[in-house]
Amino acid sequence: MLYRKYRPQSFSQVMGQTHVIKTLQGGFSSGRIGHAYLFAGPRGTGKTTIARIFAKALNCGKRKQNGDPCNACDNCLAVNEGRSLDLIEIDAASNRGIDEIRNLKESAMVAAPGGGYKTFLIDEVHALTKDAFNALLKIIEEPPAHVVFVLATTEPHKILPTVLSRVQRFYFNRLTNKEIYDKLKAIAKEEGVNIEEDGLKAIASSSDGALRDAEVMLTKVVTTSQEKNISAEAIHEILGIIPKNFYPEFFGLLVSSDSAGSLEFIQKIYHSGADLENFSKEFLEYARKMLVARISPATLASMEGDWHEEDKGMELLIDQKNLVRMIQIFTVARTQIKSSPIPPLPLELAVLEFLQ
Repeated sequence: MLYRKYRPQSFSQVMGQTHVIKTLQGGFSSGRIGHAYLFAGPRGTGKTTIARIFAKALNCGKRKQNGDPCNACDNCLAVNEGRSLDLIEIDAASNRGIDEIRNLKESAMVAAPGGGYKTFLIDEVHALTKDAFNALLKIIEEPPAHVVFVLATTEPHKILPTVLSRVQRFYFNRLTNKEIYDKLKAIAKEEGVNIEEDGLKAIASSSDGALRDAEVMLTKVVTTSQEKNISAEAIHEILGIIPKNFYPEFFGLLVSSDSAGSLEFIQKIYHSGADLENFSKEFLEYARKMLVARISPATLASMEGDWHEEDKGMELLIDQKNLVRMIQIFTVARTQIKSSPIPPLPLELAVLEFLQ
């Protein structure tokens, strides 16, 4: 997997999350290391990666001035190779009971083998049972001086308020399409693969801000294609991504009240093997940009994603009220695709409802 091969090993290699990294680096420079941190945010945005770098830097014998670990000392190499006894990683999704937390407490009382900090990284911490959370709270309230907890979660609202009040909270942002594109481009270059720019942009756009998801998609493209030159068309085919020009085409069919053409279009993308849920999501994003273009063109300029010359003026083909109605109807349709016995049916019904 490319995401493992190119996982950052220092803060300076991390893409995005500057606000989190600067605060952690500030802790190193001031000597104020907290005993418990919460890393919360969408999947694939760097929570466990930054937690590992942080744990590595805590015990690094040659830590750099900016807080980066040296990645050469014994402590750093042990973390990089997955054999460190000073970093204990726990998956709370499969170890969610009070017994596991009691074992953690016993381990926390034992000094770190390396003589420095012992870091406990608890991933998906929201999955812990209530009793397990209460047991964890007791440890966080009175931790040994050598222990640091890093709690990672995609659902911070499920964590007990008493736990939240005792941790330093960091909220991770989705990465921008440009940040993901730049990383994918660098990986492709390192792998000696020439990938068409529009193809990399399509992957970045489809990843929903999750760099790991984008890297997994890139892995699939590289291993499936086995070519050194990969076109955007090949990427669309391998990943089932809809080409960008399909969205204005579908939008145009709807605003021109072409019911037959709209239904034929849905059949075309369905039989091409495209992911209809993803198509619906991207179409809604396109319609949303049309709405913003009508209301506030200045805001549109600050939004993510490409805005092609051929898109300009499309928002004027439909009044604002009907555009809002389109977005509402297709939002409902997207939620129904997964449970529908006939996948394209919700989209087909949405077309007919909109064109009534």
